[in-house]
Amino acid sequence: MTASAGLTVPARAAESGVRFSDGGGIQVVNVRRVDDRQYAVKVRTAALGRAVDVRILLPDGYESRASARYPVLYLFHGTSGRAADWVERGDAAKTTAGRPLITVMPDAGFDGNGGGWFTDWADPGTKLGPSKWETFHVGQLIPWIDRNLRTVARRDGRAVAGLSQGGFGAMSYAARHPELFVSAASFSGAPDISSNPVTAAGATAVVSYIAVALNGVGPDAIFGSRLTDDINWRGHDPAGLASNLRGMRLALYTATGLPGPLDPPAPDPAAIGIEALTHASTVSFHQRLEGLKIPSRYTDYVFGTHIFPYWARDLRQHIGPLMRTFAAPPPPPAKTSYRSIDRSWTQWGWTVALDRRKAREFSALSDASKTGFTLRAAGAATVTTPAAYRPGTRVTIRVTQGWTHRVIKTTAGPRGRLTITLPRAHGVATTRVSITTPQTAG
Repeated sequence: MTASAGLTVPARAAESGVRFSDGGGIQVVNVRRVDDRQYAVKVRTAALGRAVDVRILLPDGYESRASARYPVLYLFHGTSGRAADWVERGDAAKTTAGRPLITVMPDAGFDGNGGGWFTDWADPGTKLGPSKWETFHVGQLIPWIDRNLRTVARRDGRAVAGLSQGGFGAMSYAARHPELFVSAASFSGAPDISSNPVTAAGATAVVSYIAVALNGVGPDAIFGSRLTDDINWRGHDPAGLASNLRGMRLALYTATGLPGPLDPPAPDPAAIGIEALTHASTVSFHQRLEGLKIPSRYTDYVFGTHIFPYWARDLRQHIGPLMRTFAAPPPPPAKTSYRSIDRSWTQWGWTVALDRRKAREFSALSDASKTGFTLRAAGAATVTTPAAYRPGTRVTIRVTQGWTHRVIKTTAGPRGRLTITLPRAHGVATTRVSITTPQTAG
C-alpha cells in the first residue's frame, strides 16, 4: 500500500530496504521507508507507556556499501516536538546529505506533548504510564541501533545533540554517560538547571509548567520536588556534572532572544522569552566549563529567538566540526574521574556499587587508573576495575580511610579485573586506594 509520505509495510521491514529486528527490550511495531535515505520506525518498550517513533537518516549509498560502517549522531527535538521535526523543519536531510553519517532522531515525549526531560521520571505511576526516557534512549535505543545498522559502535563513533529541551538532554546524557559519546552539542538548550540559583528557579518553573499544562501530570512528576528531591535535579544537571565532560568535544549555540535575521516580521513573544531563558542557562553552563578549564566551541549569535530557522543554522554550523571530530577523535581520559547520584554505575570500565541508606547521594571516583583511585562516598562500596591486569596477576592493595589503613593481597580475576570491597564509611568519607603489581613495584 502506497502513500504520499512513502511506503507502508508490515512491522519490521521496509520493502527492498534495511530490516529492523526486535532486541534489547525494543519491539518493532512498524517500519516505513520515507525516501531513499529515511526510515520511520515505530517501536514499543516496557520502559515507556506507549509506542514511540524513531526517524533514521542513512548516508547516501548505505545499502550498496555492504562493508562500510558509519558514526552516529543522536539528534533530539524540543518541547512539544516529534521524531520527524528535524527532517521536516530543521533541514536535517539536506544538512547531512553527502556525509558518511547515520542520524537517529527519536521521540522524547508522547505524541508531541511536553516531553519527558530525558530522565526516568520520579513518579512512575502517572496516567501516561512508564516514562523511563533515559532507559529507552541510552539503555535500549543505542544498543538497538548498533545491532540493526552498520555503526561505529564505540565512543569515537557516537555523538549527541539537541535543541531546547533536547539540548538539555544531549548534555545530560553526555555528562551521565561520558564513555558513550565523543561529542555533545546544545542548540538553544538549558544545560544548567540547578547549579546557578537564577537558572535553577527558571528551570523549576518551566519543568513544572510543562508537566502540568502539556503532559497533564503533577508538577513534581518528572524530577521530583525541589524541596525533597533536589538531589535528583542536581544528579541530572549538566552544569553540576560538568567535570564528567572532560575530554569530550562540546559545542554550545545560543542567542539572547532579541529578534534577528531569521525571524518573521512579527516575532513570537514566547520565542523571545524562551530564548532569553535558555541563553541565561547556556551562559551559566559555559562559565562552569571555563571554570573547570574544559574547552568548548561557544557561539552566541546575540540576535535570534527560539524558532527552527536558527536551529537549522546551528546544525549546519555544527556538522563540519562534528565530522572532523569523528575523523580525528580525542582520546579517552588517561585517568577516570566521574561523579553520580546513582547507587551503582559503570563508566570507562569501572563499576562502583554502593550499599548506603539514601537511594540518591553523590559519589565521586577520582584519578582512577591501573595504580589506584580515590572514592568519596557514603556507606560501603565495592569497586571493580577495568580489565587492566593479566589474569592471575598478584596485586597488593592499600586502602586508607581516615586513620584506618588496610592491606589486601589478591589476584586479578580471569577477565583481568579486580574487585575491591572498601570499608563502610560513617557519613560521606574519602577512601584512597593504591594498587601495586610486581611490574609497578619494580
